[in-house]
Amino acid sequence: MSADPHYQATEEAHTGPIKNPKQLLLAVFFSFLAPILIIVGLVAYVVSGNKPAGTAEGDNMALYGVSQDARNREVAERLKKVGTIEIRDANRPLAAGETVFKAQCAACHAPPGIPGAPHLNDAAAWGPRIGQGYATLLDHALHGKGAMPAQGGGDFEDLEIGRAVVYLANAGGAKFPVPERPAAAAAPADGAASAAAPAAPTASK
Repeated sequence: MSADPHYQATEEAHTGPIKNPKQLLLAVFFSFLAPILIIVGLVAYVVSGNKPAGTAEGDNMALYGVSQDARNREVAERLKKVGTIEIRDANRPLAAGETVFKAQCAACHAPPGIPGAPHLNDAAAWGPRIGQGYATLLDHALHGKGAMPAQGGGDFEDLEIGRAVVYLANAGGAKFPVPERPAAAAAPADGAASAAAPAAPTASK
């Protein structure tokens, strides 16, 4: 007696793809293994995204033969301060013009110096410049002119740079008075009268 075809088709439809215990074990094993592999892959992806920003660039630099020192200098350049705030003691003694000259100006203006720069004690080179007046020479020193870089904003106050200008110009034949701090800045706080600030030095005839 043959089995009912309708009954056999209905039974196969309800049994599912797992037909023996071996298939059941494999299905359970892979149902646990697949999520673990997915999690491991996601963790690896996230960790690779947290590498330092310069790593890829550093690898490229290594390919082109750029040394570690060059990379360190580049990083230091990126991280350097944009600006600084410096608080100076307004009551400290002013540096002498010769001191400022030796510290900041001698590299170019002390003989033999550099070509084109007026050197110390060179009256011929300083003559036309002295005729421009102290205020013009100070402006050139503070803000630069031609190949000479600006000297203001460094280790010395603008007034001390002015003293170096007077030292150089006077060594070349000028008679500029040495600039001092305005008397008002040095006056006592008890209201004593203070002298007016001296005018900018001018060349004497």
